Amino acid sequence: MDKGKIIFLNGVTSSGKTSIVEALQARRDVFFYVVANDLFQEMVGEQYLQEDYWKYLSEVIIMMYHTAKLYSDLGKNVLIDGILVEREGIRPHYTQLMEIMKDSPFDIVEVYCPLDICRQRNVERGDRYEGQSDEQAELMSRDIVYSCRVDTSVDSPEECAEQIVKKLM
Repeated sequence: MDKGKIIFLNGVTSSGKTSIVEALQARRDVFFYVVANDLFQEMVGEQYLQEDYWKYLSEVIIMMYHTAKLYSDLGKNVLIDGILVEREGIRPHYTQLMEIMKDSPFDIVEVYCPLDICRQRNVERGDRYEGQSDEQAELMSRDIVYSCRVDTSVDSPEECAEQIVKKLM
């Protein structure tokens, strides 16, 4: 059985990752299962996240990567909607991810959007605080090897999805 493709959409909050996920899932030519930081975070009880947020979040993120690998091993294409950050408890995040995915067909897509636009989107969403994207940008892993880059300030989610499919599928 061939392994499924794993595509990690990496970007700060409000950069457009989830909108691209939705555009990819709306396509009829390729099918993806989705794993996301937000979905896996919900697996941890709120009291534990309040007690030690990064301890529990880092554990569940690593489990998310193993879940994506399992789906791939079963022949399923997977999108990871997340952000590679270097924080205590998950460091070295990027290195751990690459070790987990070493035998998988795996690509990382940089989902780019200028921080001033992310700030505006954060305010409009109402479920993020204005500077959240800036804080995440400071924590983001450095020296990530990307397979491609999309810019959501220039292209629609559907156009970004098309670019990803053409380049990686």
